[in-house]
Amino acid sequence: MGINRIKEKIRVVEDFPKKGILFRDLTTVFKDSKCLYDLSTLMTDLYKDKGITKVVGIESRGFIMGPVVATNLKAGFVTLRKPGKLPAETFKESYEKEYGLDTIEIHKDALNENDVVLIHDDLLATGGTMLAAFELVKKFKVKKIYINFIVELEDLNGRSLFPENIEIESLIKY
Repeated sequence: MGINRIKEKIRVVEDFPKKGILFRDLTTVFKDSKCLYDLSTLMTDLYKDKGITKVVGIESRGFIMGPVVATNLKAGFVTLRKPGKLPAETFKESYEKEYGLDTIEIHKDALNENDVVLIHDDLLATGGTMLAAFELVKKFKVKKIYINFIVELEDLNGRSLFPENIEIESLIKY
């Protein structure tokens, strides 16, 4: 399987979005059909026997692979959006990002206590966004929560924010 091919396709952009940041750009992976297929297969294989009923994708890059994995798992897809983007009643959670304060929202009817949920985003850095997503999903008292990333920046230690009993998978680690 092409984990090395995927890693080789990730473009590194220096000083984006601000000086001193090495941005891991996955658009170069997504545009390559073989890499996209391999990524889809690898991510699906991680969860095919977990009973996932919903995949929750975080705006905006979680909206790329999240629906693909949901489709492959025959699960539903739920969006976590920035404030004001969802039309019905929402729960919201604010969090610190590397560049300031932000908020995400989820529809109040998006999940229920019978769901087994996979929360997906493209990259784990400091972990603030995913922690907010995790806190939102916990409000629904779902059966189980899994967390998934394509890339993890280990030196930023974002994984440490989560309870040890939460399964966190990252396909590529730097």
